[in-house]
Amino acid sequence: MLEAFTWFRQSAYRWQEGGVTVYIDPWGLTTDDPADVIFITHAHSDHYEPADIERIRTEGTKFVAPHDIARELSGDVTPVRPGDTVHVGGISAQAVPAYNVHPERLDMHPRSNDWVGYIITLGEHSYYHAGDTDHAPELSDVRADVAFLPIGGTYTMEAGEAAGLAKAIAPQIAVPMHYGFVVGSPSDAARFAKEADPIVVQTLTPTNPFERP
Repeated sequence: MLEAFTWFRQSAYRWQEGGVTVYIDPWGLTTDDPADVIFITHAHSDHYEPADIERIRTEGTKFVAPHDIARELSGDVTPVRPGDTVHVGGISAQAVPAYNVHPERLDMHPRSNDWVGYIITLGEHSYYHAGDTDHAPELSDVRADVAFLPIGGTYTMEAGEAAGLAKAIAPQIAVPMHYGFVVGSPSDAARFAKEADPIVVQTLTPTNPFERP
């Protein structure tokens, strides 16, 4: 279920299969493969990076993004808020909330911003990309075959909190992200895997080298 994914850094991914190329939060790209669809979760520069977007966009590229980002983009743009369902470029997706609930993080990703994660159907499976979030109560109701969850702490859930969300969602596979670069360390992935047991955890290797010990 992860064979078609490339992890660049932080929460930046490419899915490529059957002649279709989808990016989520492209940043630190090590490829120029043209994008059919680009999903953006929120406005922070490690998730919304215009220079990287320009490398992969074409006249036909379609965008899905929260309203504040959608206003900055040109072309075929679909703005979303939590709860919206979209069908773009043959891809179906649902936007879900992404915000902080931890008292020390409330100003990092306020609920009022209407930033999002996505449940995206790609091929035969569903994939939840959480964006930057804590374990907000309604996220326990997310259902997907694969869950990409931030574990780095400081701005999002740390490994133990993310493990709790993984158990609530109960995907077939949980994948840690948002660690080893701006915040968190590669060792956090091992902690996440241990605390998420019995959920199966698979880690991907980023195309950029980790920047944190």
